Amino acid sequence: MPPFASGLLVLTAPLPALPRRAAGLVAAAAGLVAGPLYVHLQPGLRLGGPAAGPAAPPAGPALLRALAALYTAAAARRGLDLRVLLGPGRRLARQPRVLLAAAAEAPGPPEPVQLGLQRLAAAVYGCPPSLPALLLGEDTAGGDPEGDPEQDPEAALPEFLDVAVGGTFDRLHGAHRLLLSACCLLARRRLLAGVADGELLRHKVLPELIEPYELRAAKLREFLEDVKPSLCYDIVPLADPFGPSVTDPDLQCLVVSEETHRGGEAVNKKRLENGLPELALYEIQLMKDPEHSQNEEEKISSSSLRQRLLGTLLQPPRQDPALPLRPYVIGLTGGTGSGKTSMAKLLGQLGAFVIDADQLGHAVYAPGGPAYQAVVAAFGAEILNKDGTINRKVLGAKVFGNQEQLKRLTDIVWPKIAQMVKERVREAEAQGKAVCVLDAAVLLEAGWQDMVHEVWTAIIPEEEAVRRIVARDGLTEEAVRRRLQSQMSNRQRVEQSQVVLCSLWEPEITRQQVHKAWDLLQQRLSPEPSP
Repeated sequence: MPPFASGLLVLTAPLPALPRRAAGLVAAAAGLVAGPLYVHLQPGLRLGGPAAGPAAPPAGPALLRALAALYTAAAARRGLDLRVLLGPGRRLARQPRVLLAAAAEAPGPPEPVQLGLQRLAAAVYGCPPSLPALLLGEDTAGGDPEGDPEQDPEAALPEFLDVAVGGTFDRLHGAHRLLLSACCLLARRRLLAGVADGELLRHKVLPELIEPYELRAAKLREFLEDVKPSLCYDIVPLADPFGPSVTDPDLQCLVVSEETHRGGEAVNKKRLENGLPELALYEIQLMKDPEHSQNEEEKISSSSLRQRLLGTLLQPPRQDPALPLRPYVIGLTGGTGSGKTSMAKLLGQLGAFVIDADQLGHAVYAPGGPAYQAVVAAFGAEILNKDGTINRKVLGAKVFGNQEQLKRLTDIVWPKIAQMVKERVREAEAQGKAVCVLDAAVLLEAGWQDMVHEVWTAIIPEEEAVRRIVARDGLTEEAVRRRLQSQMSNRQRVEQSQVVLCSLWEPEITRQQVHKAWDLLQQRLSPEPSP
């Protein structure tokens, strides 16, 4: 873990130098700073010289290239929260704990440079004057600090009073930050940011893992107010693709990407229909993801970030003193067609002791089973086959759509299954198994999460689940949708889960997810090394 929770990196070289040096600078700073890494750009400033006031770099193509290079470099350091500041004016949201500069930009004795860093941070951002100030070694910075003389840093960007932008803004990544920074450079008075919500999220990849609107909006505001505090920010939820962009008469510009340019044209068509002038469309290029994998997009995207969350620990395991630490019990759940059973088999191959709750359910209904007599007494002899076994289809017809009858059945059956699960866990302990996996579709509905240390949920989009179940069971699409609607939703399951898995892609991708989840589990179960 880097030693400082946050930091401020001051860069003073000409802007054309940054694209070649960004990767080395960001890598060196990331080794020291765990949280937000703020970047103050002031070309030509002599940190070791007389005190000078802040001066924002010119808002031109050279600045955009520098921003793109810095945010691309940050994308290669997964989890790094980089914020390039485009205008001073208030205290930063997270006060820096260390000040940094590139040694290549500050030749001479380090002491005057360090003092200059402290003076600038105190004067511009209200930092305590005694913050530690460090110089990043020249070998880590690399490149030519004087930059490329053939590039023209003086070309200016257009300016507009009010600018608009829209997006999902889930887990703000480098492409978001470049897009928003461009908005801040173009706007002189106000930025209207529409944040997709509701139905607009339905067809996104892994929508269950998208952060709540309130959290996305709060993170967006914090970033924007850090980056350029002089602007007014209107952050609003978008329930449709247009939002206020087609009704706000004060807007002058809409910032788009290569992918959303056609959407911008649709906005202008609507504005003309509403008697409003067209917006200037300012296009930002997509940023390539330097570390995208087989099933991920080549560009930096939120959907790729959500895919990388699969198999990881999303919230801490349950802490229940009543649960013994060994065997460690994973509750694996998921809706019909989610691929849960295949994942359970993979976990079994990796060494887990798998308990199949569905098999136990059949056992409790069998003649002589722990629930047999009580179920027959509650629902009558008409549920029996000629051989005395319970006809599950007849019983199901009695309880389907009748919540009172269904609860009557589950109140009998679920406690008996839970008792059998506990017996199987004791068997696993006797065999010396370190991990048990309880494969149970109704894990959460039955309240069995109290028997497990972690809940792992398998999810699949509804349309894919329908396709799979129709092909597998020969049911009509309508019947399948009714079945799925009677179950807990993916989002409800995810909210109660420590780990989420998804079998939407090729089987090999699912296998990789399960192996990743298993490997991370083994790390959690390994004893901490002695200091």
